[in-house]
Amino acid sequence: MLVALESGFMASNKLILIGGTSHVGKSTLSQRLAEQLGWNYLSTDQLARHPGRPWKVGDRRVPEDVVEHYSNLSVAELVDSALQHYRRNVWPIVEAVVQSRLNNPFDAGLVFEGSAILPEQVCEAAFPRVSAIWLTAPGHLITERIKGSSDYEIGNSAERKLIDTFAKRTLEIDRILRLSVKGRDQKLLDATSENVFEGLSSLA
Repeated sequence: MLVALESGFMASNKLILIGGTSHVGKSTLSQRLAEQLGWNYLSTDQLARHPGRPWKVGDRRVPEDVVEHYSNLSVAELVDSALQHYRRNVWPIVEAVVQSRLNNPFDAGLVFEGSAILPEQVCEAAFPRVSAIWLTAPGHLITERIKGSSDYEIGNSAERKLIDTFAKRTLEIDRILRLSVKGRDQKLLDATSENVFEGLSSLA
């Protein structure tokens, strides 16, 4: 299906934006799509993180500021902090990258994904030759992915509490994004659907 879409994408688009909450499946879909189209791939995670995920990676401990962030803020405050970071710090970089690509007709196409790609910013920017979609997934699956990537089952009670808080924040951002996308009549796809790639055909 992706190969069949190539001519349409290449003819009408310069860049594809893929948004969605953490662990929804953006990276998997975006990397596969970029590979099939022969385009470049970029994630907003490569631009900035805020403040980072609250679990150990290898032998590296969770930084104290990250522990404090997820320990001291409510879920609502965590969501607001993340969204403000996306809007103020990450989106200006995203916008600059997109404009640079659009201004250079010789640049290869780009699949650009990340949680910082928000519907309101994309609609306001009204980029030409840029398509955008947002991914969602069942809440239990997002939670399972978070627990799997964080080694939740072997963590102690304090570590699990941080991960649980991150999961709640992540699910709330998914809820907000779904409402925002639908309210702006944008494209929302279920990342777990067997027909998810067919949904991309409307972007061509």
